[in-house]
Amino acid sequence: MNKKITLAVVVVFLSVSMLACQATQFFATPTSVPSAIPPLPVSSNTTDLSSQQGQLTAIYQQFSPGVVSIRTSTALGSGWVYSGDGIIVTNNHVVGTETKVEIDFASGLKTFGNVIGTDSYSDLAVIKVVVAAAELHPLPMGDSDSLLVGQTVIAIGNPFGLSGSMTTGIISALGRALPTGTQVTGGGYFSNSDIIQTDAALNPGNSGGPLLNLNGEVVGINEAIETTNSTASGQPSNSGVGFAISINIVKKVVPSLIQNGKYDYPYLGISTRDDLPLEVINALGLPKTSGAYVTGVTAGGPAEQAGIQAGTVPISLAGYQGLNKGGDLIIAVDTRPVVTYDDMIRYLTLHKTPGDTVTLTVLRGTQQMDVPVVLGKRP
Repeated sequence: MNKKITLAVVVVFLSVSMLACQATQFFATPTSVPSAIPPLPVSSNTTDLSSQQGQLTAIYQQFSPGVVSIRTSTALGSGWVYSGDGIIVTNNHVVGTETKVEIDFASGLKTFGNVIGTDSYSDLAVIKVVVAAAELHPLPMGDSDSLLVGQTVIAIGNPFGLSGSMTTGIISALGRALPTGTQVTGGGYFSNSDIIQTDAALNPGNSGGPLLNLNGEVVGINEAIETTNSTASGQPSNSGVGFAISINIVKKVVPSLIQNGKYDYPYLGISTRDDLPLEVINALGLPKTSGAYVTGVTAGGPAEQAGIQAGTVPISLAGYQGLNKGGDLIIAVDTRPVVTYDDMIRYLTLHKTPGDTVTLTVLRGTQQMDVPVVLGKRP
C-alpha cells in the first residue's frame, strides 16, 4: 500500500552528521540594560509550578540514565534501554548500514553494540550490548493509544551532540503519517503510520531518543522535524513541529526485530489520494468529501485479487493530469471509518498481520459495497 505525497517543506531526520557536529554558539546581546530588575509577580499558582518543576526534575533523575548516545562513523543520534538483557532501541536512520556502533551511557561508559535488527518502514533499529547489569536502566513503556492532544511530554536525547538534554512540550496531534523514503512500483511511497506530532524541541541528534509522559513512560521514539530553519552551520533546527514513532508501533515491531531481525507488514497493494480540493472531488464525481480514493491497484496484489478498482477515465483539470475518475472510494475498514488514508494504514499496521482478512467498505459511484481482502506481505 502506498500514498503519493508532495511535501511543501522539508521533513528532516534527526541524526547529526559527524561532518557537521561542530556548532557555533551564539549569545544574544541586549540592546539596553534596565537599571533594576523588577520583582517577579506574586502568583497563586506558585505551589503548582513548584510541584510541576519537582515532577520534571524527578523524571529526569530517574529515567535519564536509560538514555544513551549512539555514534557511527558518519552520524550521531540517541537511543534508550529497552530491556535488562542489553537491548537498545533507536532509529534505523541513525545506524544506517552499520552492523556495529558505539554506545555511550550516561555513566560515562562507552562500549560497542551489534545491530541485530532493522526496519526501514517504521524507522526502528535494535542494538545488543554486553555490559554489567548496573549500567542498564530499562525505561517503562506506556500506551500511545491512550494519549490525548495537549498532554505534556518530555524528550531526552543528544541534540547537536549535547548529551542528556531534556526538553518539554505537548502532544500537538496524533495519527500522523510520514513517507518512509521506500518507493513502490508505480510511484508513491510506503508510509510510516501512527506518528505523534509534538512541539517539544527536537533537533539533529535527538533521533532515536525517548518521548516520555509525566509518568516517565516512553510513549514515542523521536524521529524527525518539519522545518525550513537551519543553523549557521547548515544543520536543520526546530520549528515547533516534531515527529515521534508511537510506542505501540515499537511494541509490535521490536520483538520481531529481536527474534527475526525483521518485521513483516500487511499489504493491500493500492495507491490512494485523499484530502483533495473540492473542485477535484467534484470532477471525480465522488459522493463524499472524505475517504481514501483509489488511484492505482498493483497487478496481482491483494486488492486487485479482491476486485478493488482504480479510476480509468481522465479528468480535464489543470494540475491533475493522470488522475482518473471511476475508482473506488474507501470509507471504512472493518467498520472503522476511514476519513483519510492515514486512518486505514494506522489500523492495519497496529492490528493486522499478513494473511488476515479485512473488509473494505467502498463507494463505487453511488453504490456502497463491502469487499473482503486477504492481506499480503509488504514486498
